[in-house]
Amino acid sequence: MSLAEKLSSLPTCPGCYLHKDARGAVIYVGKAKSLRARVRSYFQSSRQHDPKTRELVARIRDFEFIVTDTEVEALVLESNLIKQYKPRYNILLKDDKQYPHLKLTLNEPFPRVMRTRRVLNDGALYHGPYLPASLARETLKLVNQMFQLRTCEIEIDGKRERPCLEYHIKRCLGPCVRDLCGKADYAEAVRDVKLFFEGKHKELLAELEARMLRASEELRFEQAARYRDQIRLVERLRETQKMLLKNAADVDIFGYHRAGARLALQLFTMREGRIIGRREFFWEDLPAGDAFDAPSFLGEALTQYYALGNYVPHEIHAPHDFADRDVLEAFLSARRAAKVRILTPQRGQKRELVELVERNARVAFDQRFRTLKPDLACALDELADLLELPRFPARIECFDISHIQGAEAVAALVVCENGQPAKDEYRKFRIKTAPGGDDFASMREVVRRRYERLLREERPLPDLVIVDGGRGQLSAAAQALRELDLEALPLASIAKREEIIFVKGRESDPIQLERHSPILRLVQMIRDEAHRCAVAFHRQRRALRDFDSELLAIPGIGPKLKNRLLRNLGSLDNIRRAGIAEMIPFVGEPRARAIWQHFHQEAAFSSESVQSAPGDSEADQAGARPR
Repeated sequence: MSLAEKLSSLPTCPGCYLHKDARGAVIYVGKAKSLRARVRSYFQSSRQHDPKTRELVARIRDFEFIVTDTEVEALVLESNLIKQYKPRYNILLKDDKQYPHLKLTLNEPFPRVMRTRRVLNDGALYHGPYLPASLARETLKLVNQMFQLRTCEIEIDGKRERPCLEYHIKRCLGPCVRDLCGKADYAEAVRDVKLFFEGKHKELLAELEARMLRASEELRFEQAARYRDQIRLVERLRETQKMLLKNAADVDIFGYHRAGARLALQLFTMREGRIIGRREFFWEDLPAGDAFDAPSFLGEALTQYYALGNYVPHEIHAPHDFADRDVLEAFLSARRAAKVRILTPQRGQKRELVELVERNARVAFDQRFRTLKPDLACALDELADLLELPRFPARIECFDISHIQGAEAVAALVVCENGQPAKDEYRKFRIKTAPGGDDFASMREVVRRRYERLLREERPLPDLVIVDGGRGQLSAAAQALRELDLEALPLASIAKREEIIFVKGRESDPIQLERHSPILRLVQMIRDEAHRCAVAFHRQRRALRDFDSELLAIPGIGPKLKNRLLRNLGSLDNIRRAGIAEMIPFVGEPRARAIWQHFHQEAAFSSESVQSAPGDSEADQAGARPR
């Protein structure tokens, strides 16, 4: 069916449409109250489209549509389709995940609270981000102290004979032991944590006080004392909160700051009249100038944010009105089962709060784009002048080594093209020939392996190579390049503590830049990314060594039995301490004996030596024991 035939057959009911380009890729997702009227409007020559829409229409070669019953259903479907296809011409909500969140795993039978830097749509409740990152650790410690949710990762079935140390030091309710904590008691603690994260301190205090009185009436004084301590901690937290609103309401306040194609969106979450959290979102590729449609952007951003399953407040304050506000209000009201209002305050205290959020958005914009992310083209030009490079450093490759006292030594290579990470080009190396702990030999090995392969495959070389380290690492990398006749390849290193840049051929004259120099920040960004990848790969190798090499080295133990043991016994240390009888239900008696003997070889050997020679003298038996 041709495009014209499809347009003539469009229905008039609500739904979503997906525009596609010549390759069949989805480039735009939209919703409509009437699919026929909305989709046809794109192709009407009499319409005065903005520059962005004109460029979109020029690329449309096909479209699909999905019919819904209501416009609200179309709103939700549009958000899901945008997340699925990530179309080029839609506003994509990108959360800044450099700061940690606390995650309440409501998708588990016995939820726990953990730190994470990834916010997923997995049914869990996320609270944050925390700035600085240390605040997440402090809050997690406080939550564990107050509510005593489990911190382990074992499967909770209530069949364990005794609790771990966390229970005895009042950091866990002990749900792994059936008689200590039932499902109802644990669910009560989970509800308390949820109220605490949502900022509903007044409701939480009312429940805790009622439980404390009930426990004291039933002569459960230890339990009443625990509730009393929780009440004191919550009240202390309330007293430290200074940003108040006269009418205690649950409000989300949005504000943004834009310059050119870049934008920072800020969200303040207010619960019971108190600012309890903040989130930041950033864009770098928005239409510039008059092509930017602020109301459309704000509507799409809010729709995507609340479609993720975030908590719905009583009110939402936005800097200006936007299209489909009434549709989004209807959707959120249905989700909350109460009236939700989206307001655009013009005066008074509410307007002052919106302006406060906008000021914070401007500060976040400056920190991210003007300080942390300078003009990359200018910074790269200045870097070329500083290092006296023969050409513009469009492609930079950086190496870093990671190990612990020589064990599981690995390396990582990161690639930046025009100052932006090219993650498809990242590479990881296992150190094969260099002695463990020799950073210089390890650097020489990975640099030689990398560029030996590029030469063999006749692939282009980078414009600049950076290694993490000082003169020693620089010398080792230079030697590897010299062995490959690549002495002309520009090479530099950056030392971590002093943040001094060494350049090949100018080792006696290192470069020390100002702390806020855009060039230094650019090199630090590349170096830190290489360090992050190397450390992550090293942890991965160490985890594989700890789990796989120990268990999979035992005859008869494969991946399935290994996973079954870890799932039921909790950790490698528990398996090492377990007796044969504890392991038989999971792997059978022969394999249980093999596992026990693997971890108790010395004791087993000593016992067999003594029993095999009952007539020998004590001296002979002692000599038979391994030393």
